[in-house]
Amino acid sequence: MTSPILHADFSKRFSGGPAIRADALEISGVGVTVLFGPSGSGKTTLLRCLAGLETPDEGKISFGEEIWFAGGKNLVPPKSRALGFVPQDYALFPHLTVAGNIAYGLQGQSATEKKSRVAEMLDWLGLEGLVARLPGELSGGQQQRVAIARAVARKPKLLLLDEPLAALDTPTRQRLRGELRRLLRQLAIPTILVTHDRLEALSLGDDLVVVDEGRIIQRGPVQEVFSRPANLTVAGIVAVETVLPGRILKLEAGLAQVLVGGACLTAVAGDLPGGTSEVFVCIRAEDVILTKDNAAHSSPRNRLAAVVRAIVNEGPLTRIELDCGFPLTAVLTRQACAEMVLKDNDAVLALVKAPQIHLVPRGG
Repeated sequence: MTSPILHADFSKRFSGGPAIRADALEISGVGVTVLFGPSGSGKTTLLRCLAGLETPDEGKISFGEEIWFAGGKNLVPPKSRALGFVPQDYALFPHLTVAGNIAYGLQGQSATEKKSRVAEMLDWLGLEGLVARLPGELSGGQQQRVAIARAVARKPKLLLLDEPLAALDTPTRQRLRGELRRLLRQLAIPTILVTHDRLEALSLGDDLVVVDEGRIIQRGPVQEVFSRPANLTVAGIVAVETVLPGRILKLEAGLAQVLVGGACLTAVAGDLPGGTSEVFVCIRAEDVILTKDNAAHSSPRNRLAAVVRAIVNEGPLTRIELDCGFPLTAVLTRQACAEMVLKDNDAVLALVKAPQIHLVPRGG
């Protein structure tokens, strides 16, 4: 069965801030679309407008054959929209048990139907032993599962999640990423998820919509947007670690020779507009390979003599700051860093493949 397509083209204004706009936003298929951007960029407002919890000032929202919003009015109230909504704080009713919270959205169904659907949700999410507990007696991860169960119990055709992992501590958040992804895949309905966390976007999303100052500035498959940001603003938001000005020296056979600092790099020209000479060079830290063996055979076209300037431990990863004639950041596992016995001022070779250097026209 084909999922209905969500079309949204609206704006919402707040005094003293930029208008929040969804320009020709379209969600189809059963994957996860992530609304991604810094805090305060308008992601949650977009989500709440789709849910009917905020009323846009103008535009239109439709889902399949239903028009939810038009002419400045919500034509379909939130409870009548075929969606489930999970707010950031989960908003569980503190006086209701787990079973009571899950059953809350099932008004209009018989007691037998409610009991059957609640039992199905408890089994699906592994909550059977918690059925009589109140929200205050649950862990953060358990509360999250109850909130998802309540949203899904009414069998929505669209699921909206606002920062679903933000209320959890870091170890719990890391553990539940994979579990949440599994649950969303099992649901097999269109899902829109808000986050400002890069790892959550990469691990949970299929498609990415980048939002900044109330506007959608890039959309596409998650890996494509993270690897090939459309402009400097997107590169900053998706945290490409190395973004430096460069100058095109030569374009030939789909490859660009680019001068960056005191080094010349080879990059894939891609869809770089003809006549472009000034660019930003974008390199993700995880795409930089380090070795101490200068004679090592390797496929990367870019072999850069570098000096280690700083080593920063970040949990299971280690960030290496390099000087290659320009500043370059690499990231290794702590084990790999230990095996290389890296220390400040060490001479190393930084290897970067041409397709992993993304060029953005300067000012684009």
